[in-house]
This record gives sequence, C-alpha cells and structure tokens, in this order.
Amino acid sequence: MNNVIIDFNNPCNVYFMGIGGISMSGLAEILHRAGFKVSGSDMHDSDVVENLKASGIKVNIGQVAENITSDIDLIVYTAAIHPDNEEYVAAQAAGIPMLTRAELLGQIMEAYKYSIAVAGTHGKTTTTSMMSHILLAASTDPTISIGGMLHAIGGNIRVGSSDYFVTEACEYTNSYHAFNPFVSIILNIDNDHLDFFKNMDNIVESFATFATKTKDDGALILNGDSPYKDKVLAKVAGMNIKVITFGTGADNDYRAENIRLNELGQPIYELVTNGENRGEIILSVTGKHNAVNSLSAIAASDFLGLSFESIVEGLRLCHSADRRFQYKGTLDGNVTVVDDYAHHPTEIAASLAVANSIKKGDLWVAFQPHTYSRTKAHLEHFADALSVADHVLLADIYAAREPFDETISSKDIEKLLREKGCDAVYLGSFDAIEKYFSENYKNNDMLITMGAGNIDSVGENLLSK
Repeated sequence: MNNVIIDFNNPCNVYFMGIGGISMSGLAEILHRAGFKVSGSDMHDSDVVENLKASGIKVNIGQVAENITSDIDLIVYTAAIHPDNEEYVAAQAAGIPMLTRAELLGQIMEAYKYSIAVAGTHGKTTTTSMMSHILLAASTDPTISIGGMLHAIGGNIRVGSSDYFVTEACEYTNSYHAFNPFVSIILNIDNDHLDFFKNMDNIVESFATFATKTKDDGALILNGDSPYKDKVLAKVAGMNIKVITFGTGADNDYRAENIRLNELGQPIYELVTNGENRGEIILSVTGKHNAVNSLSAIAASDFLGLSFESIVEGLRLCHSADRRFQYKGTLDGNVTVVDDYAHHPTEIAASLAVANSIKKGDLWVAFQPHTYSRTKAHLEHFADALSVADHVLLADIYAAREPFDETISSKDIEKLLREKGCDAVYLGSFDAIEKYFSENYKNNDMLITMGAGNIDSVGENLLSK
C-alpha cells in the first residue's frame, strides 16, 4: 500500500480512474461531501456518471494522459485499470500518489468508530441493506456504501454525521484485507473467483485473514454452519475480539428456527439467541437463505447496543436491493417478470427455490453466464442449479474482465441441461431470447432474467412492448 493517508481535516484533490463504477462513485461522493476536490474519468457515460456531474464532480469520458493534471494530489483506481492505461502511465510518470479502491475504502473506514464490513461469497449486498435499514431505524445517522441501489437512501451511498459506517467487503483480489472494521461479518465461504484464488484453500485462507483484521474489542460474526468455521476460528485465536456465530445449527449463538416462506417467498422465523426465544422475525426480502443472513445483522446490532425494536423495524422495512429477486412487472396473461443478479450456482439454487415456491405456471430462466473462468469451473453445478426450472434460455457468456475463451460456451450448459431432461435452448443474443419467450410463454408463467451482466434488459424490453 502507498503511504498515503486520507485526512478529513485536510481535504485534497482526488482523481478517480473508473469513477462510474458502483463502489467508486460512492467513495467519490463521500469525499466530495466531506470537502475534497473530486474529479475522475470513465470509459462510458451512464446514469451514475450523470448523477456525479449533477453533484458538481467533473467526469472525463475516456481515459487519456491529458486528464492527469499537475494539481491532482491523489489518484484512486479500480482493478479494471491496467498498467498500460494512459492515465495510469501518466500518473506514474508524474509521481502522483495512488491508492486502490479498497485501500481508499479502508482508510475512509478509519474515520468511523463503529465500522461494519459485510463479507461472504454470497449475500453481501442484501445483508448490507438489512444492516443499513436497522441503523436507519435506530436513528444512528450512518454512512452507507453498498454495491447496489438501495431505495431507502436513494442510491448506493449515504453520508451521515455519526460514528457508524457500513459497507460491503469484497474478497476478489483480497481487496478487503485493506480494511480494519470494528465489526466483521462473514456470511459464507464458497468456491468462486477462481481466476484469482485458484483453489478453495486459498479462498478459506483469504477469509480467515480478513477475520484477523477486526479491531481490538470488536466482533467477528461468523456463519457457524460453514464447514470452514474452525479454520477461521483458529486464525483469530488469542485476539481481543468477541466471536459470535449464527446459523441454523444448534451450537450457534444466533439461530433461526421454524423458517417458512409466505406467498411472496419472504421468510418468517423464530429468533433464538443463546437458547432464548426472542420472538418472530418477519423479513421483506426473499428466500430461506436470507433468514440466515439476517441473523448476522441482528448479531451485529445487538453487539452495537441497538434496540430490538429497531432491529425488527429495520428488517421489516428492508426490501431487496435492485437486481436481488426484484419484481419488474407483469406481461399480458399475468406473466411475472423478475430479475436476479445470481451468477454462482449457490445463488442460482437459492433464487430458483424461492421462485418454485411461489410460481403459478411454468418457471422460465433467461440466464447469462458471467465470465469464462466461472462457467468452466462450475459447469456441472450450473446445470444442476438451473435444472429445477421448467425452461432455460441461454445467452452468450458475459466476459467482463476476461479475454475470449473458445474452450467454454453457453452451449456446454445447454448440453448438460438437456441430458438432465430440462427444456434448455441456447439462443445467444438477447433479441433471440425475447422473441423465443414471447412466442412460447403461457398464462401465469414466471420469467427470471438471471446473471451479473446486462441480462436484465431482456425483461425490461419485454415489459416495454
């Protein structure tokens, strides 16, 4: 890490490379509102970029050397910025101090006494939303940085004036190792981002290292049902922190008992803390997995001394962030259209379990795999997870940060699904998916557009016609 310290008492001129990203834009807004001079660049215009401009932040479209001027004190960049990027090269040549996005976020967290970092392979955005709603219900005036659009705060960022700060903690490239939170939450540890981690052992070690970053007198809130719990606990043994476990297993400090779903797929359960039944919890997000995730937010809130009334109210008011089993609308014939960000087999299985519990007709999934490496690593598991749908329409793989890989294709998923007896069709383009679905759906069917790319546009286009 560079020896650069963000000082809120001495604001400077900060330039963000890739400012249009959901996390980068939020951090830029935090600094802008704190009196820093903020500017940046992105390769494309977007609603996020336009919002930044409207708030008074200068944004360059395109990344060229001329954007790096002599008055810039600090540059923040994302993992998507490569060493041959013109701005990056110019900044290095000028000797301007540089921080990664994660390093900046870690430094911003240091300004808050009660910082909460939500980590896990799955569920970070939804759980951060729950934690945010509880803090808001408790009138703590928190600062919030979240990886999705949260309607309660009108975006992905909220700048408060208290000592409370909550954020997601992403494991990719070990970026969360730059954090030192007062409360560290680990929702789950699963096999993902193998383009970076290579194997499960490295993933477990990464999360265990994150746990050791918890501040003295703080708390580690850990999924006690995880098969990797003991490896994490061994890593933090002897630290001056409180360890709190949650899950459905009998040994957990916080347990969800008698989990059931209502007609909207939303969980209701009995909250048991250290053997004491504290009553019924009703959630407004979907899926049994989110009952378990909510336990971590409850445990964190208890540790911070928030009232139980605030916890119950916050969870009741928390609906899923955008693209988390998000109801988009209804087509003619009462066809429900839902969008979901799920892009890992575990996430897909959880979302489709909810869908199958509330559907009235056939369940259709329009799936866009996310990255070649993930598709290749989890090919069989993708087929297993998707096979519970009645019909699967497959788009081409969304490459994201990766170069084209001819050895893997959505056609490979189609083949495995057909072998399992699932009605799967590889269509490639979004236009072809829209046409096929329009010609084949029946009354009361449900369509889920699924993936971390731009597959959500399929549902939006169908609804706009």
